[in-house]
Amino acid sequence: MDGAMEQRRNFLKGLAGGAALWTLAGAPALARAPFQSRRIVIETRGSGPDLILIPGLASTSAVWSRTAARLADRRRLHLVSVRGFGDLPAQGNASGAVMAGIAGEVRRYISESRLQAPAVIGHSMGGQIALRVAADAPDRVGRLMTVDASPFFPALISPGATVGDVEPIAQVAYQAVQFLGDEGLRERGRALGLELGGAADAVFGSMGWQGGDRRVLAQALYEVMTVDLRHRLPDITAPVTVVYGWSPDESSPRSRTDSLFRGAYASLPRPAVFERIEGAEHMVMIDQPNRFLAAVDRFLDQGGCSTLCS
Repeated sequence: MDGAMEQRRNFLKGLAGGAALWTLAGAPALARAPFQSRRIVIETRGSGPDLILIPGLASTSAVWSRTAARLADRRRLHLVSVRGFGDLPAQGNASGAVMAGIAGEVRRYISESRLQAPAVIGHSMGGQIALRVAADAPDRVGRLMTVDASPFFPALISPGATVGDVEPIAQVAYQAVQFLGDEGLRERGRALGLELGGAADAVFGSMGWQGGDRRVLAQALYEVMTVDLRHRLPDITAPVTVVYGWSPDESSPRSRTDSLFRGAYASLPRPAVFERIEGAEHMVMIDQPNRFLAAVDRFLDQGGCSTLCS
């Protein structure tokens, strides 16, 4: 009996020793299960330092196609799409609030994928989500760029606006998205002056509008109009770059964006870098792709201009 037990001990020691040698020889670690979420889908491509790209309202990761093509040879890209936008089934976004849950899933993705201080770029609603992520997990985000996004969108139309001021309009917008077709929605949007970020037709009629589940679209639009994240800005420790469309024409609403965006981000603990893109409206990356990509290069190179760039 003792001899048999000794044989088992030696056999187990041999297994343990062989496993150790196999690991030391560079055998691959057990693969982690792919990230699964009922709120977002993430496509990864390229190699290099990590960069997360978050699209705006009713858009999928397709809006970043030119940006991704430019950066994939030097960045590991994590392209986020929101369930319920485009052709993606709503799943976890089918009921309740949308944006906070999406931000929570992006944070979980960063943690479970073991990303080391990734850069994050978010457009419009995606910019608000990026601000939430950076405020909720300041040690997890390396750098942050918002693209035509404000912590409180109504303040870009009227700096003194409050949530109470915009709530009735947001309720009508919610109903419009739920029950009107796309053309009716565009007409109602113009009639009510539903200007998100100062670009009236950008949300409803631009290349960025890819549609989706009506309930998710309605809820997301309502939140974009009523959520005020300005009180969260002091929690953000990552450097922030703010990109927005601008026009030198004084008759254009875009001529006022410098002061409006500076006011919107005034409570950041570290002054933001402001990148105005002449000739762009709300869909900056589509309206002026070359100028936008130059701004992204400066952002990723951690500098290259003062606090206001053109």
